[in-house]
Formats: sequence, C-alpha cells, structure tokens
Amino acid sequence: MKLFTVGPVDMYEETLRIGGEPIPYFRTNEFSDIMFDVERKFLDLLDAPKGSKLITLTASGTGAMEASVLNLLCNDDKVLVIDGGSFGKRFSQICQLHNIPYTPLVLEFGETLTEDKLRKYDNQGYTALLVNIHETSIGQLYDYKMLGEFCKRNNMLYIVDAISSFLADELSMKAAGIDAVITASQKALALPPGLSFVALSPKALNERVSKLPVKCMYFDFKDYLINMERGQTPFTPAVGIVMQLKQRLDDIYSRGIDSEISHHRELAEAFRAMCDKHGISVVDFPKSNALTTIQFPKSNALEIFAVMKDKYGKMLTPSGGEIGKRVLRVGHLGNNTLEDYEKLIKELMEVMA
Repeated sequence: MKLFTVGPVDMYEETLRIGGEPIPYFRTNEFSDIMFDVERKFLDLLDAPKGSKLITLTASGTGAMEASVLNLLCNDDKVLVIDGGSFGKRFSQICQLHNIPYTPLVLEFGETLTEDKLRKYDNQGYTALLVNIHETSIGQLYDYKMLGEFCKRNNMLYIVDAISSFLADELSMKAAGIDAVITASQKALALPPGLSFVALSPKALNERVSKLPVKCMYFDFKDYLINMERGQTPFTPAVGIVMQLKQRLDDIYSRGIDSEISHHRELAEAFRAMCDKHGISVVDFPKSNALTTIQFPKSNALEIFAVMKDKYGKMLTPSGGEIGKRVLRVGHLGNNTLEDYEKLIKELMEVMA
C-alpha cells in the first residue's frame, strides 16, 4: 500500500532499518547524549530563542496538545481558539474539559483566516491563543506571522500546534514570538506514531510552566524539565522511535531546513499543477506544503477513496463529517517522489472517468 496520507507516511529505508534493530537500554549516558542532541537540533530547526527547552512525550499529538493546555493555561486565562476544523475544535474540547475559559473563532469550510476576522478580538482581555497553524482536517495554512503580531499587540501567550506543518512550511519561533510549538513523529519527520514534542520559549517556561500547579503525573512538564537536565525522560520513552528520530534529524540537519521545506513545496506545487491540467478541483485557500485538498463535485469522494485503496493500492486521506463526501486530502510528506504523484494522477483520472 502506497501512502499519500498526512500521517503516518511512507518511511525511508534507513529509518526502517533502524526500526528493525534491537532496542537499547535507555538509562545510560549514551542515550542521554542522544536526547541532548535531539533537543539541540529540534530547537535549532524551529529557530527557537536562546534558553528554550524541548519536552519529549511518548504520546500522540493530541497528548501534547492536552499537556500544553495543562501546563501553560489556567482557569484565570481567557483563551482564543482558532476553530477551522476538527483539530481546532479539539483545542476547544480540551479547554472545556479542563475548565479553561475560551472563545472559538469559527471558520467555515473554505473560509480564510484574515486580519479583519482577528481585529474584533483586539483589546478584549484575551491572554492566550491556541491554533493548529495548519488545520490538517481541511488543509488550510494560517499566517503564523499575522497571528504573532496579533498576540504581540494583545500581550497574549502564543501556542502553536505545528504537528503537520513542521518541516513542511516556514515556521520560526523567533520571527513570530511563538511561546510553544507542538509537533509529532508521524508527519514530516516520517517516523512511526508514538512521540510528540513541545518546544517552550523562556517566556513560557518562566511565566507559565514554573508557576502553574499541574494535577497530572504523566504530563507534568516540570518533571520532564528536571529529568532532561540529565538527558532523560521521567517515564519510559518510545526508545526505538527515539533511535529513528536521531537518524532523521541528522539527515534533515545535514541538508538544512530550507532544503526540507523546498522539497515538500516542490511536490505540493507539482501535484497541484497536475490537478489543474486535468481539471481536478483544488480547494482555494492558503495551503500548506503538507497536503492538497481536492474536491469532487459529484460528492463521491468516499467511493473514489475506496477504489484507489482497493484496486490501485493508493491510500489517500478521507475527511470526516459532511465534507467527507466532497473532498479527499493528498499528503506530500514522507518517502514519495514526483513520479509517484504522476502515477497517482493517472489512476485518479481513470477512476473519475
């Protein structure tokens, strides 16, 4: 099965080889050195400000989203949540569960987040912003610098879920004043699901993490920070994925993040040009390099998904809810080539005909 999903994605051969090796014991100086190296490279790739720290969790991306809310927000906050799809809604659900006062800025499918839509929330006492910078459920990429300016002028904590955008799109913590970036292993890192990460700025560390009490044992960032002083996590990490992560970061770091982003942009733009050439409709809003959302006017997206999977061995990404009948998402992450997308378009046209 060839994956054109957004996560998990097709992995690279060297990463798969490492995944087949015996898992080492991890309470050692050697493993600590790997963790220190992972933190250094991760923060550098995110252009994190000096003094930032990385939390490594053995959890899905949603675990890191909830952990970030638990450690960075409290009942005295007033949070604005960008809700443009199921992952934005998930932030709202987490805030509701933990009694964090919040307001959802709801965007309908196909509606672009603009400065005008943000302006009505200026000077309204909001203390933090939660955003999935790439709303993966529909494919819209938000302007992270515009949101950074909004947070700066309103003195708000800026928390970004970049789970599907990290390494696919430009993202600089310094440039936009981001206080926390959330990501995970199974997207552009092209690793198995199981690890998630939260990069924290000095502001987030000093004004939030160090001061807020957390009634949760597994997700208490203070415990992770103390353990990371010796290059360890407080609980058993996904050791095998950490070993694969080291190889992937070494590879990405050697080529540079600009090269990595350019690779994903090249695949995304080439696929969208193919769609345009063959009359396949692509959703018209700012898009991430991580995926392309294509539309089917006959509302037969689920049928096309099934044929592509069962007949051609191509796994596209379906969407949930009512829009699931009309759209499919095609990922541009992982071990895919331009030739793979040329073949995909050919087979899509056969199915649609």
